[in-house]
Amino acid sequence: MNIRVFVNYKKNVLDPQGEAVGRAMQSLNFPAHPHVRVGKTIEFTVDGQDTPEFRKTLDKLCNDLLSNPVIEDYRYEISQ
Repeated sequence: MNIRVFVNYKKNVLDPQGEAVGRAMQSLNFPAHPHVRVGKTIEFTVDGQDTPEFRKTLDKLCNDLLSNPVIEDYRYEISQ
């Protein structure tokens, strides 16, 4: 299975990198929304089946290693 995990700051957490990118986009006259958020994507492949136990293990991996649950949210996509 192919796993893609998306990690972003929570909506109430300041994103200084996103603000810098937003200002740079405006300075380039790009018609972007002023609130830009920057996150990270982690991609990996695993052997196995998409089961409730697998998703529980994946959630633990995301909470304990791939994100900081105090300031970040995550979501993931699973494909074959």
